[in-house]
Amino acid sequence: MDYPDYLQLIPDYDSVATAEDCIFDADIAQLAIDFFAEELCLIEGVSGYPAFVLEDWQKAIIANLFGWLCPDGTRRYTEAFLMIPRKNGKTPLMAGVINHVAYNEDEPGGQIYSSAGEKNQAALIFRHVAGMIQRNPELDKRAKIYKTYKSAEFYGGDCIYNALSADANTKHGQNAHLIINDELHVHKTRDLIDTLETSTASRRQPLVIHITTAGYDKETICYEKYDYACKVRDGAIKDSSFLPVIYEIKQADYDRWDDPAVWEYCNPNLGISVNRDYLEKQCQKAKAIPAKENTFRRLHLNQWTEQECRWLSVKAWQDCNIELRSDNGIIWVGGLDLSTTTDLTAFTALGFDSLGNLHWHSWPFIPKENATRREHQDGVPYLTWARQGKITLTDGNVVDYSVIQNHILKMHQVYNFSEIAYDPYNATQMILNLQDKGIECTPYGQGIKNISPPCKALEALLLAGKIAHDDHPVLNWCVSNVTVKQDENENIKPVKPKNFKRIDIIVAGLMALGRLITENHETQESVYEERDPFTF
Repeated sequence: MDYPDYLQLIPDYDSVATAEDCIFDADIAQLAIDFFAEELCLIEGVSGYPAFVLEDWQKAIIANLFGWLCPDGTRRYTEAFLMIPRKNGKTPLMAGVINHVAYNEDEPGGQIYSSAGEKNQAALIFRHVAGMIQRNPELDKRAKIYKTYKSAEFYGGDCIYNALSADANTKHGQNAHLIINDELHVHKTRDLIDTLETSTASRRQPLVIHITTAGYDKETICYEKYDYACKVRDGAIKDSSFLPVIYEIKQADYDRWDDPAVWEYCNPNLGISVNRDYLEKQCQKAKAIPAKENTFRRLHLNQWTEQECRWLSVKAWQDCNIELRSDNGIIWVGGLDLSTTTDLTAFTALGFDSLGNLHWHSWPFIPKENATRREHQDGVPYLTWARQGKITLTDGNVVDYSVIQNHILKMHQVYNFSEIAYDPYNATQMILNLQDKGIECTPYGQGIKNISPPCKALEALLLAGKIAHDDHPVLNWCVSNVTVKQDENENIKPVKPKNFKRIDIIVAGLMALGRLITENHETQESVYEERDPFTF
C-alpha cells in the first residue's frame, strides 16, 4: 500500500519494516491528525490561539501511534518513548493526544493520567489540556474541568483525566487506558511510573507514552526506558508494540555541538517553536561557561551528560579587566568559609558599584605545617604564594581561628561590612566573637537550592564581563578547580574536588554574593537596572 510521506520521519526507525502482521489504516491516522487542526488550538507562545496544525514530524508521531492496528483491530503501539529537546512542543502535543483519546476513542470507563516528577510540571500539561477544551465550545460542553484537582470528566464521567505528580504521595487509579509520563528524567524514583503502568493490565488497548529530554543519571527509570528505546530503534530488540522517537545528537557529531546543522537535526521544530537566535545565544554562553555546555548538550541536543562538570571559563575570568575598588562608596558583604586542617580557610569581601560591577577581594589562610607538606606532596605553591603576600600561613598544623578573626576585624575597619555570610560548620565561637564586636553575621546554607542563585548570578556577571578582581593567584586557582553538580531543575552547586584541589574562596564568595542579591542593600537596585546579565 501507499504510505503517507511523513509516516517514515521517525529518526532512524522504520515502522513499516517492523510492522510484522500489523496494518496501517491511513483513514484512522488522518482522523487523528485532523482532530488537532480542526478542534484544538495552541494556548502558549502564540497570539490569537491558532489552530493546532501539526508539523510533518508531529504527524509522523500521531499517525504511527493511532494509524497502526493489530489484526484484531486494537492499536499496534502500546508504549512509546519520545525524547525530544526542550522547546520543541512536547507538552502541547501530548495534551492534544489526551484530548484526542478522551473525545474520540470509545473506551468505556477510560481513565487517563498524566504524570510528572513535580507539582508544577503536572500543572503545566493540565493547563494545556484544559485550555484547548475551554477554547472550543463544542468540546467544552462535553467536559467538566476541575482546576483545583487538575482533573476533567468527559461525557458525564464516562472518561476521566487526572494530572498527577510524583511528590503528591497519593493512591492512584487501577484501570488506566492512557498514561502520559511527562519529563521522565525529572522523576526521582520509579514508583509512580510502575504504579501507573501496572494499572493498564485489564485494558484492551492501553497506551503509555514517556516524553522527556535527556538526563545525566543513568541509574534511573528514564535511562532504562531510553536504553530500551535505542535497542528497539536499532533492531537489537524486536518489539513491534514499542515506538521509539529519539531526536538526539549523533556520537560522531559530539565535537560539532556548536554547529547549527547539528541543532537542526536534533530540533525538529527549529524555526517554529525553537528560536534560532535563542539557540545561538545559548551556544555562546556555553562556550564561555563550561557547565552551560553540558546543559546545552543535554537540553537542546539530547545528549546524556555527567551530573558534575567543570564550571567557569578561566579565560573569561582572566579577561575581566574592570579596575578593582575597595572604597566605602560600595556596600560590602563578607563571606567566610572556615576549615580545620587540609582545606583553605577563605574570607572574601564582595560588593556592587553603581554600574552593577561586582568587586571581589580575597584573603586565604592555611596552617604553615600543612602548607609545607602539601607543597611537596601536591605541587601546589602555597609557600610561594605566602612569600608573595597572597596567602596567610598560621602557626601549627590546624588553622588558627584567632588570626582569621583579627583579620576580619581589621578588614571591617576598611570595608564596614553590612554583614558577613558564613557556613555554620565549625564557626560558632568565632561568629559569637564577631557579633560581640558589633558585626552582623548571617548563616548561609550550602544546599543546592540555596547556593544555586548566586552561582547563576556569578555566571551572568562573568558572561557580561562585570566582575572586578585583582588577579589573585589563589582565587584564580580555585576558579580553575571548581566543578558544579546539577539537579534535574538546572539548579547548580559547587562541588569540592576529591583530590588536593580547593575551591574555598569560591564558596566564600558565593555566600557573600547570595546575600548581596537577596537582601535589600542600597546597591542591589543598581544590579537589576541592567537586566541582561541576570537573564538565565
